[in-house]
Amino acid sequence: MPSQATDKETEKSAEALSRNAAATQAVLNVMARLRDPQRGCPWDIEQSFATIAPYTIEEAYEVADAIERQDMPALKEELGDLLFQVAFHARMAEEVGAFDFADVAQALADKMIERHPHVFSEVGDGRTAHQQTVAWETLKAEKRAAKGAASLLDDVAMALPALQRAEKLTKRAARINFDWPAPEPVLAKLEEELAELKEARASGDQEHIAEEMGDILFVMANLARKLNVDPEEALRRANAKFTRRFQFIETKLAEQGRTGPQPLDDMEALWLEAKRAERK
Repeated sequence: MPSQATDKETEKSAEALSRNAAATQAVLNVMARLRDPQRGCPWDIEQSFATIAPYTIEEAYEVADAIERQDMPALKEELGDLLFQVAFHARMAEEVGAFDFADVAQALADKMIERHPHVFSEVGDGRTAHQQTVAWETLKAEKRAAKGAASLLDDVAMALPALQRAEKLTKRAARINFDWPAPEPVLAKLEEELAELKEARASGDQEHIAEEMGDILFVMANLARKLNVDPEEALRRANAKFTRRFQFIETKLAEQGRTGPQPLDDMEALWLEAKRAERK
């Protein structure tokens, strides 16, 4: 019986491998045809890494949105769109002789194996999740040093959303203890920055106002980190909440036959009604 079970598992694994290989090749074939100089799509042919990058970022956010909505059919579709972005970049790299899709996949597999010796070594070392996180960060720091990085902040991606990048910058600085010990000093710093924003407004200097507003947002990202909150996720949820409540107001006004600008007091009353409705 154990032998039969093993044979079935091997057969199932082989079928999955064959199916994955065929599906992956189908994506690569589509991408190659789209980029074909003679028979491809004019739009796809004229794209570059720089022009495709915004779409790559957008697709990653659409994956996150599908997860937030717990919409599995949408998640399948959005993951496919994100995979296509990988195939697009890999195809453009292949065209200039830099690397191809297989190189990307193999480099990923090699990196994951290297960073998980407790999983892929013959004898596991019994690491906890926290210990693995520390080991991971140590290994990445060694890689940065090997690449000649001059600063801890050198490889915090510039293309990240600003709020997320602010959180990562402060997290990276905290590795050498450049950090507040608790949320309370960050709250005090926030009050200080708010006072400076008021002064900037009084001066009427728009550049100064923008600078102080940036400082406040940066402190807020740091505060979120100290409170173990993902600032980007928190803001996404706040955006979704605002959208729900505003659409509630729109629906109620439409039911009353009211269009265009309305008295703020009326809309505020509907906003409070929307809040109460969500709590039920």
